[in-house]
Amino acid sequence: MIGIEQPPKLIILAGGLGSRFGGNKQVAKLPSIDKSIMELSIIDAHHAGVQDVILIINDKVRSLIENVILPRLPKALNITLVQQRLSDIPNEFIDCLAGREKPWGTGHALLCAKPYVDKPAIVITADDYYGPDAFEQLVEHFQHHSNMAMVAYPIINTLSDQGGVNRGVCQVQAQQLHSVEEALDIRFENGELSGDIAGKRCKIASSALASMTCWGVTPSLFDSLEAGFNAFLRNYDNGVKKEYYLPDCIQHSINKGLQTVSVYQAKSHWYGITYKSELDIVARKIYEARQGR
Repeated sequence: MIGIEQPPKLIILAGGLGSRFGGNKQVAKLPSIDKSIMELSIIDAHHAGVQDVILIINDKVRSLIENVILPRLPKALNITLVQQRLSDIPNEFIDCLAGREKPWGTGHALLCAKPYVDKPAIVITADDYYGPDAFEQLVEHFQHHSNMAMVAYPIINTLSDQGGVNRGVCQVQAQQLHSVEEALDIRFENGELSGDIAGKRCKIASSALASMTCWGVTPSLFDSLEAGFNAFLRNYDNGVKKEYYLPDCIQHSINKGLQTVSVYQAKSHWYGITYKSELDIVARKIYEARQGR
């Protein structure tokens, strides 16, 4: 398939509330690096050729991003701030707002960027460290192809010393994404990797790939996102407080034959921060990984 001449945009989902972290981890500085993970991702994407960045944010971090983060970023970048609001839903579903406090989820966050997306885009989260190679792979993908893509990470590189983790395990056929299977409480037991899948404890191959929200999307996905969000609201239960997740929309598009997703294996290690106590050790690992670049 024919690719595009211009590099993709970068969309960063930074609207989460970071409740377990105890603050806005999207903009938390990494000790010894003096930058947030989000800044490192923007810099890496820019080095890969990205010129346009869209930040999906919440109102609590807007001032900090405008006054502190943006001045530290490369001046050549075109940066757009888009605020994810609970009220950004069709009027017919306004009753769904009753009692809702948390954002609507990653699917809704990306949907907020729809008016600004006129070409392919790399989609990541603000608090995950993907490494420079992830952006290089997706930029190169869109130079040669027009379908969607993802960078998946060896699952053994996404585990935590703090306990079990939840991951989307990728099922890949001929380098194309077939499905993402949610596995809970993944950890090593007696030398074997296992997790809870559909309520059963199952072995997971140590060579398995995990989806860490590093997507290459095309404008055509946004129609599916919008239709999916409307369907989500139509069946919404105020007492359950579910979220509309981006992977669910992508899976639906694959199942319907609307999208194909090429899968690239990450060359860098993934790092993420859930709790403030992890900040120092993650910062040290990222610092070591970036030496020599």
